[in-house]
Amino acid sequence: MRNKNKTVWETRFKSPVSKIFEKIGASIDVDKRLFEEDIFGSIVHTQMLVKQKIIDKAKGKKIINGLKKINNEIKKNRFLFSKKYEDIHLNIEKRLFAIIGNDAGYLHIARSRNDQVITDFKLWIKKSSKEIIINLNSLIKTFLHKSENNVDTIMPGFTHLKNAQPISFAHYLLAYVEMFKRDKKRFFNNINYIDECPLGVCALAGTSYNIDRNFTSKKLGFKKPTRNSIDTVSDRDFALDFLSAASICAVHISRLAEELVIWNSDIFNLIKFDDKMLTGSSIMPQKKNPDPAELIRGRAGENFGKLQALLTTMKGLPLSYYKDMQEDKKQVFDSYDVIKESILIANELVKNLKPNKPRMLALANEGYTTATDFADYLVQKKNLSFREGYKISAKLVNYAEKKKKKLNELDLSEIRKVKKDLDKNVMKIFDVKNSVNLKSSYGGTSIKNIKKMISSLKKEFK
Repeated sequence: MRNKNKTVWETRFKSPVSKIFEKIGASIDVDKRLFEEDIFGSIVHTQMLVKQKIIDKAKGKKIINGLKKINNEIKKNRFLFSKKYEDIHLNIEKRLFAIIGNDAGYLHIARSRNDQVITDFKLWIKKSSKEIIINLNSLIKTFLHKSENNVDTIMPGFTHLKNAQPISFAHYLLAYVEMFKRDKKRFFNNINYIDECPLGVCALAGTSYNIDRNFTSKKLGFKKPTRNSIDTVSDRDFALDFLSAASICAVHISRLAEELVIWNSDIFNLIKFDDKMLTGSSIMPQKKNPDPAELIRGRAGENFGKLQALLTTMKGLPLSYYKDMQEDKKQVFDSYDVIKESILIANELVKNLKPNKPRMLALANEGYTTATDFADYLVQKKNLSFREGYKISAKLVNYAEKKKKKLNELDLSEIRKVKKDLDKNVMKIFDVKNSVNLKSSYGGTSIKNIKKMISSLKKEFK
């Protein structure tokens, strides 16, 4: 009879494992999250063993029924996980022995924990990537809705955090739509990269049993089996790809959060948040702080750290499996939790922000933001080179600065001081709304362009 107090590999060991190693060697606190994928993989593996007549139907049915019972126990919080049995695989196997007896020992034919865990992990990442894509879709739709309501809202575009040129607020919002579309594509691409089934490669060399890996692959929802058994157990590229996609997405969320914090400041005063997205101070009664935005800005570092941690783990490993790889799941699970929450919070922030339209328009007129339009006007209407037009426009800015006037506050006689042959038609160049509409090149900020962008994107994200 099997000794119920030993793990499956302790048969030839003369003494129990050290307590400190038992503590750090066990991964059950982390990988119990894979229970559904592990049981699903075991059921399909059993079906394949029956199909190939490696085990008989009666044993197969017994094993599958036992696995389904375990799945139900875990979902109802009636399953006792134990560090003694290290990981999700052996915890489930131990319980299966308790339920069906020694027939549980047939489950692990033609399988190793090496290929088993990669199968579980790939299935989990596929599922989780799809969940992130759903959340990104929701975030993009929120941006589109906010854009649609702010096509005519004029604000300053910034370079070096200084006023640069007037833009539509909707144009700014749509920039993040493009970023999050790329994030979505990265997660989609990762699902395609990951779509090869590891199950059946065993420890590293394959197996002598007449297994059908194509059957297993199809049943588990993969396109095909992996080709090289050594590469399969060595591979954690799929985890790195996930961490990379999450990290780049975190960059975009952090940049958004940074701008929202700045724009919500009393100095900029470009946006306001609903109180539900603010917190107070323990000492200053007047304060309303954008803590959610600050937190998702800060938490991006967790995503970057998880990627760096797994890169460092993998960089020195010889081929095949090593215990170091056990650290992969913690990095991915933690990164997933952080990026998912960050996307959800970003969505709430955008939903609950209100642009301060008068302030945006006023600030768009500050900082001589139409100076480039004046230079372009001189090129297009007076046949000057751009550098000549640039110099004349710079002189006008210097004059306005000296007179403490905005460009749209100058009269025609003042403008003629830098170019004598100008007429009243030049005056409209200094209107910020006109400036926005002049930027009609593909991808530019003109109202007409923005409406086309929104219309196209709404069809894409119905």
